[in-house]
Amino acid sequence: MCGVVGIVSSEPVSQGLYNALTVMQHRGQDAAGIVTWSEDDGLKMRKSNGLVRDVFRSRHMMRLTGNVGIGHVRYPTAGGAKSNEAQPFYVNSPYGICLAHNGNLTNRDALAELLIREDRRHLSTTSDSEVLLNVFAHELQTRVNGRLTKQNVFDAIDALHNRCKGGYAVVAMIIGFGIVAFRDPNGIRPLVVGERDEQGGKAYMVASESVALDVLQFSRLRDLNPGECLLIENDTTLHSHNYSGEARHTPCIFEYVYFARPDTILDSLSVYKARLRMGEELAGKIIRDFPDHDIDVVIPIPDTSRTSALQVAYHLGVKYREGFIKNRYIGRTFIMPGQAERQSSVRRKLNAIDLEFKNKNVLLVDDSIVRGTTSKQIIKFAREAGARKVYFASAAPPVRYPNVYGIDMPAASELIANGRTVEEIQELIGADKLIYQDLHGLIRSVRHGNSDITEFDTSCFSGEYVTGDVTAEYLDELERRRNDAAKSNHETTHDRESNVVAF
Repeated sequence: MCGVVGIVSSEPVSQGLYNALTVMQHRGQDAAGIVTWSEDDGLKMRKSNGLVRDVFRSRHMMRLTGNVGIGHVRYPTAGGAKSNEAQPFYVNSPYGICLAHNGNLTNRDALAELLIREDRRHLSTTSDSEVLLNVFAHELQTRVNGRLTKQNVFDAIDALHNRCKGGYAVVAMIIGFGIVAFRDPNGIRPLVVGERDEQGGKAYMVASESVALDVLQFSRLRDLNPGECLLIENDTTLHSHNYSGEARHTPCIFEYVYFARPDTILDSLSVYKARLRMGEELAGKIIRDFPDHDIDVVIPIPDTSRTSALQVAYHLGVKYREGFIKNRYIGRTFIMPGQAERQSSVRRKLNAIDLEFKNKNVLLVDDSIVRGTTSKQIIKFAREAGARKVYFASAAPPVRYPNVYGIDMPAASELIANGRTVEEIQELIGADKLIYQDLHGLIRSVRHGNSDITEFDTSCFSGEYVTGDVTAEYLDELERRRNDAAKSNHETTHDRESNVVAF
């Protein structure tokens, strides 16, 4: 999972891009990058491993001149935290194109082979983002005969959709022409567009989450349709084109469970309200499965589960308390690059308030249980703080299957719910009772209020992959490449590489 942003304005955009990446830091902690363009200074880029605040210093920001630019925060799926795959990526033909991408291509290997053998393109990394960039560059180059036009761009994106499979949301900058933004034909990964009035006219912005628009005082226009392409020319003229092929709107439901900020609107659905309803649905499940419960207090696992936990407590008629204090300077453990790092971070990240646990029957509520590492340790913390009984509830169903569309849960063997019953998971994490949300309850929670969306990508819960091209052989190969052992080896390989800095 990553965060992307693009701005075309009558004013300098570097600070706006920086601010947008900062509020989307939760989408990627591994690397960050910004590229800008101006007629006077040309292309300027800064990208490196690390958090946004660490990658960009005053001297870097001063060099990022121009009224057009894109940015990216990276969260690694294939590579480790020390990889050399910071984005945006750049190719110089045709015209010069920079690209930032959120998601994952499920046919990356086949595309890479064709790009090298038939399209005569060079690939220097294992990133599917570089594959996307080169597919776009090739398709654009074959269609331009003289002056570049918006129709050339739209035709190239249609051809890209025909070739690329998976989930992706992309912002790309064609040097001297404008910014192109597009979304996969299933709309799996989110992308929203906004506008702002300026002295020089309109400014437009695209981003992974609407909260980035809010911070920069852009009015949210709408989410991009599945397969839709937006072209924002350097003079801020806006064009749009819907994919000429088949589109089927199936946004990723895990965005609402965990990844997106609660103050974000995705596909016209409020993440905050979705999580409130998850709490209501979960409370109903607890009442049905545990009617004679002896719960004294409901305590959330900060931060993502707070909204749901509050509703659980309200509908159960028991106290809601904050029992864990979070260290704000530790990143999100789910998106840390290795199991050892995730495990060691839990103790540094959370500290229990003993008086909220001592001699009480506690219900801990989390947004989801993926690997189970954090859940097991937190239950241990609660017992050490004096809890008499520790119950655990997940606002999401069991995560039993790999996610292949850009979320780092590809190795089935590392998912605690894979091949196990709820009772077996309960024993493994050390809970006195474990309760999961039902999948239909989760879908009902998210879909409420927008009848236009009839289905979601729920692959990590259901094992049903909406793109229709995910085979057992593909999943086996993905697990081999992307389990924690493979990542550790990848990180060791790149350990001596310096951070990526350009221009």
